[in-house]
Amino acid sequence: MFRIGCHISASGGYLAMGKRIDALGGNTFAFFTRNPRGGAAKDIDQADVDAFRTFCREKDIDRIVAHAPYTLNPCAEKENVREFALTAFSDDLRRMEYTPGQYYNFHPGSHVGQGLEVGIAKIAEVLNQVLFPGMTTTVLLETMAGKGSEVGGRFEELRAVMDRVTLSDKLGVCLDTCHVWDAGYDIVNDLDGVLTAFDKAVGLDRLKAVHLNNTKNDLGAAKDRHEKLPDGKLPLEAIRRIVTHPALEKLPFILETPNDEAGYAAEIALVRQLHG
Repeated sequence: MFRIGCHISASGGYLAMGKRIDALGGNTFAFFTRNPRGGAAKDIDQADVDAFRTFCREKDIDRIVAHAPYTLNPCAEKENVREFALTAFSDDLRRMEYTPGQYYNFHPGSHVGQGLEVGIAKIAEVLNQVLFPGMTTTVLLETMAGKGSEVGGRFEELRAVMDRVTLSDKLGVCLDTCHVWDAGYDIVNDLDGVLTAFDKAVGLDRLKAVHLNNTKNDLGAAKDRHEKLPDGKLPLEAIRRIVTHPALEKLPFILETPNDEAGYAAEIALVRQLHG
């Protein structure tokens, strides 16, 4: 089954999200577990979750990709920022078990001058505290653009984090097309080569989801500026090759382009057309 959807508002609860993505023509989606700039999460309504799960079975929505808030930085230098990361991460993973077997995506973080090795060690330290035996959620480290002191701009950095985590079988990767291009991976002219590099560094079996975005930037710009699918530096033919690639096409594709709901509906239809 080909899965395409977008990042949607969590307002109204789980069932409202399911109905919203169905109305847009999608069959997968991403949402923020709490305000993307941080703060407390809303209480979960069990009746709402039950209705959502019934709706998903009816509509063949079998994969959702929750997203941690942008302010979650497990390798921050400031202790209060790391404490928020630990608290929010742990709470979110507990809440994810209301929808078993899904994905929780997060930005690995920025070491803010502490150095890459310190950043990697701190991310792994938080993961070792929040992952627990028996959890059904797979935690996804997102590929990053390499902006500033971000960790995750190179595939090897993600592997280095995973190698330090005890319950590493609970980890996977979400590949962001804008980010990897901005980080210098040429997915336009050498998609096979990029995926081979990923397989060598991390393993294609670890790749669980794709953020399907275009970019405003040239290859290797390290800026992370998303663009609508038809308008950026990645030609639509390159997008077609991505969504039809045998190593990728079974994964959930999540749009994070600068759109309103009408724009997302149009892009979902476009991606379906490209996939064929």
